[in-house]
Amino acid sequence: MQKKVILAGAAALALLTGCEKAEAPAPAETATTEVPVETTAPEGADANDPAVAAHRYAAWAGKWTGVEGMYVTITAAEPGKYKLDMQSDLDTKGTYDGSDGEGGITFTRGTETLTLAASTGDATGLKYLAGKKDCLKVKDGEGYCRD
Repeated sequence: MQKKVILAGAAALALLTGCEKAEAPAPAETATTEVPVETTAPEGADANDPAVAAHRYAAWAGKWTGVEGMYVTITAAEPGKYKLDMQSDLDTKGTYDGSDGEGGITFTRGTETLTLAASTGDATGLKYLAGKKDCLKVKDGEGYCRD
């Protein structure tokens, strides 16, 4: 009987120790860079044109360049909607439907729902884009900038 109690205590301790390790570490303090989101019509566009005026991120229309041939071309579609023509890595090229979202253009690629958000080159984590100011970021290691 005493062995059972000792083994049960040891098992409980092991479970509790395992639970401690499963907890996520506290997030490290990192500096964030606020990038203003321009929601006006792109230069040369007619702000009264419904195709432009009803898009929160109309200023992002056009081609943005990443590293190693990666790019995203944003085209305004119906109000609040966008077409994203994207080469996001060497093997993934496609066209995605995007929509106005909090902080950027939300779209689904594969099984992931992602947001294309205003960024800096430094915040993308890509050495080639470092120092650039007019950029968009999908996630760490995936970003696009205008020169």
